[in-house]
Amino acid sequence: MGTPQETDLLPASLSPSARAVRSLSEMNQSSPALTPQRSRSNARAGTESAGQTSRAELTFRGNLASTRHAWLRLTPAYSVRLVSGLLTAQSALDPPFLDPFCGTGTTLLACTEHALDCDTVDINPFLIWLARSKVGSYSRAQLAEAQQGISRMRRSAQREQGRAAWAPPIHRIERWWGPATLAALSRSNACLEQLTQSCSRGAANLLRLAFCQVLIERSRAHFGHQSMSFAPGSANAGEDLAPEPPGAAADVASSLGQALERLVATASPGLPATRRRLFLADARRLDEKLPVAHYGSVITSPPYANRMSYIRELRPYMYWLRYLEDRTRAGILDWRAIGGTWGVATSNLSSWSPEPGAPLLGADIEARLAAIAERSLVLSSYVRKYFNDMSAHIGSLGRVLRPGGRALFVVGNSKFYDVVVPVEQVLARQFEAAGFSGVNVETLRKRSSKKELYEFLISARRR
Repeated sequence: MGTPQETDLLPASLSPSARAVRSLSEMNQSSPALTPQRSRSNARAGTESAGQTSRAELTFRGNLASTRHAWLRLTPAYSVRLVSGLLTAQSALDPPFLDPFCGTGTTLLACTEHALDCDTVDINPFLIWLARSKVGSYSRAQLAEAQQGISRMRRSAQREQGRAAWAPPIHRIERWWGPATLAALSRSNACLEQLTQSCSRGAANLLRLAFCQVLIERSRAHFGHQSMSFAPGSANAGEDLAPEPPGAAADVASSLGQALERLVATASPGLPATRRRLFLADARRLDEKLPVAHYGSVITSPPYANRMSYIRELRPYMYWLRYLEDRTRAGILDWRAIGGTWGVATSNLSSWSPEPGAPLLGADIEARLAAIAERSLVLSSYVRKYFNDMSAHIGSLGRVLRPGGRALFVVGNSKFYDVVVPVEQVLARQFEAAGFSGVNVETLRKRSSKKELYEFLISARRR
């Protein structure tokens, strides 16, 4: 494979998979898609605006109104529309499917909706629970049980008398919720914990999901950027916090009812009968938990090398549902994940060094890492560790894919300071080094952040 150059990232003719995905983001142009170099000089603001909605369908926003895919928001998640485009365009993709980076379960649920067997892996137990809930079967009795439970939670939210309920040890929790909202959430959560001890698993999962939706809906968190942020006046110590609206407890109660109503409406339609398994495992050591030479196809989107912490984005859910107990445990879990940098994960990078025999990155990447190190040794180590971890992952992936199996990876490049890191090129070379053939890189879309950042589809076949 000739390594793609940054100024020549699109092949002359797109593969069926890339055509299917790019058709979702067409901007009504008759000419071929622009390369990154041309887009910098020729793209017009009007064209960018016209394509903004359709391009957004390739991101997490494509999931916000899509059946069970909308059950819980995670900004780094990729779109079900993208996965469905790959599934329908690729006649050469054979089941069973594997997603080694489960996230919110997009690939697992999309495969299930297409009646395709699929397994998935994640190192985060909360995400395994979420994905399992999204592909679960819910009987009428369980839906009715959940509706009865939410009525009790709503009454508890508005009960202003009695002992104060537990609240999670989230740092500066007052940034997230005002006192009345926090008290209402705490009371409804106490009721939820009592209910889940006696109700069915299906009803318990729906009630937990409803509570998760509401705790974000009633928070001061903002999602206007790739990473979650806070409303003005709620983020910095010493600032006056935004006042709570009157009737905060009633708002929590109303939101609980609306959330469960949405969940019931999307849980009621049954899913096709498929074999779907979820593994709590490390993507760098897939063959320790998964069957060897078993899978026919992989569709996934690994964490990007952009310092986006899944634990940071998920922490309100994980604290309230008791998957996290303190900041130290959060940082430890993020350190175990590929690309994690939150909490102690950042301090660990200061002393991390690759083991002997670590894969070579080549002179070009080493020069880029050296340029980053001039500004930050920690960030340079972060990028090196990311590639070290991804090399281990790709090697283990080759052991669980059967001969001829296909791998489709949606990835993004990165930029640190003024240094662009061609992640797609490095991963493509790592696929080749792991014994994959037919490795190809295609541009899917320009991302909405820095002008040099794009999203790519890497395809490869196990020999």
